[in-house]
Amino acid sequence: MDTALSATLFGAEDLRMIERPLEPLDPGMVRVRFAAGGICGSDMHYFRHGRTGDFVVETPLTLGHEIAGEILEVGGETTGVSVGDRVAVNPSRWCGHCARCRDGRPNLCENIYFMGSASKKPHMQGGFASVFDVVPAQCVKVSDDTPLAAAALAEPLAVCLHAINRASPLDGKRGIVFGAGPIGLLTVLAARLAGLSEIAVVDVAAAPLAFAQRLGADHIVDVAQGDETLKDLADDRCFDVAFEVSGTVAGLSSAIRNVRRGGTIVQIGNLPAGPLPIPANAIMSRELDLKGSFRFGDEFARAVHLIDEGRVDVLSIVTAKRPLSLAEEGFRLALDRSQSVKVLLTAE
Repeated sequence: MDTALSATLFGAEDLRMIERPLEPLDPGMVRVRFAAGGICGSDMHYFRHGRTGDFVVETPLTLGHEIAGEILEVGGETTGVSVGDRVAVNPSRWCGHCARCRDGRPNLCENIYFMGSASKKPHMQGGFASVFDVVPAQCVKVSDDTPLAAAALAEPLAVCLHAINRASPLDGKRGIVFGAGPIGLLTVLAARLAGLSEIAVVDVAAAPLAFAQRLGADHIVDVAQGDETLKDLADDRCFDVAFEVSGTVAGLSSAIRNVRRGGTIVQIGNLPAGPLPIPANAIMSRELDLKGSFRFGDEFARAVHLIDEGRVDVLSIVTAKRPLSLAEEGFRLALDRSQSVKVLLTAE
């Protein structure tokens, strides 16, 4: 294989399939053949706007950070992985020596590079490519019985497991999730696994809410029909914890207003850049804990193991697949919430 085909973003809604020559593999790296990758909300923001939150695409960027594949080549005396291994790929590349890494919070690494992200310059290229290179530490092996399509979704599950850890302990508590996209739905599954006794899900679209109900949400609230149902539910159920996943000011404001006094709010969603109007005084007067949740650390390996053991059915949220060569079609389908929840790109 002399070339690789990659889904590369040049600007807002300018996604091109680019063929590039493969350079010799550097020592200490491994080369992975793409098998499957999930289109994430941040991928869709990059596609639509050329940015997500404060991260702006300034040079061509190959997207994709929810990825799995098979190791094709190992550079030098690399240990821990072998040619032919089936792996979920952790998109994070931590330095391991900064203060945050030493504190055990590698997701806050001061020198982190993250695949398919414009958070650093130069941007770190992503995994929506027929072949890509990573370091061995990014590869977590999966069993032959685990579909690589499922392994690709270890990354979003890890995001949710990290958010759950930020809110823990959850055993016996009541929770509410704002946003019924893929991360919201996986948060439901992860929260139930962590012992949350009752879960409500809030959204503005009926289709993903119906999906949430099928996945086990105890209550669903369509705020497109007005927020009275949400107010009544919050008053009646007294939620202990809220997860804001929608990435909207309205979602975060609702989370602040609808969790109990002394409750916890975990912000997972990537809000628009710049100053935002939220009911901040309520955080003070009701003594709420507002916590950020950014990516994940050790939760990635746990996510892979949960999938490998069949304890979390991540494929239950997948509604469509498209070949990598039709990446733009996959992106446009993913943007249509009336037709899709989670779209996967797959090898030809």
